[in-house]
Amino acid sequence: NNRILVEQGLRRIRAGRCRPGIQALLELAGRSLNRVVAADMGYAVGPRLNAAGRLEDMGLGIECLLTDSPVAARQMAQALDRLNRTRREIEQEMKDQAMASLAQLDLVSTQGLPAGLCLYQGDWHQGVIGILASRIREQYHRPVVAFADGGGGMLKGSARSVPGLHIRDLLDRIASSRHGLLDRFGGHAMAAGLSLRKECLGDFRAAFEAEAAAILDTDSLEGRLLCDGQLQAAEFNLELAQQLRYAGPWGQGFPEPLFDGTFHLLHQRVLGGHHLKLRLLSPGDARVIDAIAFNQADQLGLPEQVRLVYRLDVNEYLGLLQPQLIVEAIQSTH
Repeated sequence: NNRILVEQGLRRIRAGRCRPGIQALLELAGRSLNRVVAADMGYAVGPRLNAAGRLEDMGLGIECLLTDSPVAARQMAQALDRLNRTRREIEQEMKDQAMASLAQLDLVSTQGLPAGLCLYQGDWHQGVIGILASRIREQYHRPVVAFADGGGGMLKGSARSVPGLHIRDLLDRIASSRHGLLDRFGGHAMAAGLSLRKECLGDFRAAFEAEAAAILDTDSLEGRLLCDGQLQAAEFNLELAQQLRYAGPWGQGFPEPLFDGTFHLLHQRVLGGHHLKLRLLSPGDARVIDAIAFNQADQLGLPEQVRLVYRLDVNEYLGLLQPQLIVEAIQSTH
């Protein structure tokens, strides 16, 4: 039912039958209205709307969606875009601090990390700790709880989980077995929120690590990707990329196809400070194809032969449509 509703909504948006606020947000994000898919709503519209609630007042996002005036919608969308840029800067600073904190543990690899990570810094922003927890979870393939000061001697936490661990149930077990440790909590399988007294942080960290270790096995902590095989040389084309793009909406229980293969790397550079832009030769022929690895700029300096896990997507630049790989993981072949 959700997929049907989303698909029908996207069809209406692509036909121009949408609120002025949606149109303004998509335009500011550089998305073409007539080519919108669910990912554009999730990665372009959603973060801009959420930025208002994270940093100031969600009312701005609501007003942007409700207004009938294209002029007012544009003005509010620009304000939301500015807030989102601020949110990204705060998030990056917090992520750098969290990574530095983990680096101080002097661990050679993730094998030495506990099964669950519990992070806190006094100046972290309450509105961004959920995103921070997601980013750390993606990097280390472990459930993560990030805390910020909540005032009055309390900490506010945001938790993100991995497949195989129901994070809300884990918090329930902690609350039941250690009465009074948690002030309150709630959520679902993959995400939750909680609060506790600051002096209880050490006890909570120990309980969280122990409960996660009791549930998760080694395979669950390795962050394995399930792929749909390799694409043949002739399949790196715009037609297949467009078919995959509009076969969604993809999501929980209906994941977008992932492919893997070995490529010859022609060129690599950092884009926007955080992303890695690649030019590759597709396997089996001399066809050049572009690829982008979001938030993987630290991989710069790859060898000539690389194995990639990727999605086949469509890139639009100056009105020209071309197939492009969205790289999920990179592995050196040496």
